[in-house]
Amino acid sequence: MTSTPTTQRATQTPRDVRRFWRILLAVVAPLPMLAQGAYYLLSPVDGNASFETNLAAVTANPGRFEALQWIQVPFFLLIPAVLAVAWASHRPAPRLATAGGLIAVIGLSAGFFLLPGVVSVEYLTVHEGLDSATMGKLAAAGADQPTILLGGLLFIIAITIGLLLLGIALWRSRVAPAWMGIALAVGGFTHPFMPGHVAAGIGLLVAAVGFAGASVALLRMRNDDFDLPPVAPVRSK
Repeated sequence: MTSTPTTQRATQTPRDVRRFWRILLAVVAPLPMLAQGAYYLLSPVDGNASFETNLAAVTANPGRFEALQWIQVPFFLLIPAVLAVAWASHRPAPRLATAGGLIAVIGLSAGFFLLPGVVSVEYLTVHEGLDSATMGKLAAAGADQPTILLGGLLFIIAITIGLLLLGIALWRSRVAPAWMGIALAVGGFTHPFMPGHVAAGIGLLVAAVGFAGASVALLRMRNDDFDLPPVAPVRSK
């Protein structure tokens, strides 16, 4: 009597999708900062403008602000863009890529979850014909909420410290031109200190060039350098 084996390796290896993920991350990497940089350049007000200033700007041109909401939409891809940089540089610069990626992902996740979205209170006030005095109080009350303050703090840490470390990792790894890593580090770290929306937009476009360094690295990379190949599953009998 022959014994039946307890396990049997499947004969068919799963389809290799490493190239798909490698190219997808390469395409995604620069998009969020390109979108946000364009938003700042096209916005008529600074990012820290008061409710009254924003309300006057929206009242003067509501269509512009509706379009700006759509321009901001690709910014939600910033977390996969960060992962693209970390993945492209983690083998030559593992500690920097890990530290920068961890800080950035935690801070961005908190910011996206805790902060208000792309539809501003000022836009809703104009679009829905709401009372501006009441909505101004709502905006002020929301800005003072501890969870929103925490989200804002963690988001700023992600953009400044997280992207700074990832930029240095990209520079140190030499998987892309060194100046692209420097662009990422400088563009992220200086963003909160830029004077006005035009300078802030230019700074984010510089950061987008840095993110494109991950695109360069990923497109140059062989699938075997990107990840391990797929293996056939082991099926229990």
